[in-house]
Amino acid sequence: MQTVGIRTAQNINIDYNVAGLGERIIARLIDYALYLAIIIIYSWIFRNVESERIIWHYTLPQVIFFTFYVFYDLAAEIFFNGQSLGKFIMKIKVVSIDGARPRLGQYVMRYIFRAVDFVLTLGVGAIISVSLTENKQRIGDIVAGTTLVKTKLHNTSDELNYINTEVDYEPVFTEVLLLKDQDVALIHEVLKNYHKTGNYALLDNMGNRIKDHLGVVLPERMTMYKFLDTILKDYSHLATRI
Repeated sequence: MQTVGIRTAQNINIDYNVAGLGERIIARLIDYALYLAIIIIYSWIFRNVESERIIWHYTLPQVIFFTFYVFYDLAAEIFFNGQSLGKFIMKIKVVSIDGARPRLGQYVMRYIFRAVDFVLTLGVGAIISVSLTENKQRIGDIVAGTTLVKTKLHNTSDELNYINTEVDYEPVFTEVLLLKDQDVALIHEVLKNYHKTGNYALLDNMGNRIKDHLGVVLPERMTMYKFLDTILKDYSHLATRI
């Protein structure tokens, strides 16, 4: 499955799976369902209300709904980290193709090209583009340099929960339960990176961050590598028990 690397503040790439066509379509249908719900609510509230017509024979509620419909996707992605309601439910989001959070200009560009993806081609252009491109990009994504990824880590800590530990294994740092799954996955990535590159500065930086976050003191002569490795084992053992 195609992945995109997200570069973290610790200068580590975490791989995310690119969202497929089916997930994009379902997310879009959920957003359309939101539009439909608003129309139904609007009709129910204002069915017996005479509102003053203000712009080109449209009432204020109609103008508000039209504005919401037109700018909903753009506003949602800008203010909610690349996610509309449909994307949030499907656990996918917009990212720059290099893994960074998209800039405002990228959000605007992919929004403008919705006219090509969904209006001029009636959605066929988007479907063909997502189906044929390596990074599952619609036309607007190609122009903006973005794509959609699953928010669940490709290298998840679900795999870490199955690290073999002895039945009578005694965790060294019970504070590991304060960590989140993503924290543990990041530690795993740091150790994997250390094996490949020997970058001890990165290892030391991550170890100090985790040590400070958990408020623990390392036993005498425990190296930073051993500390992080122990954190993974402790988390695996305790999480499995829970």
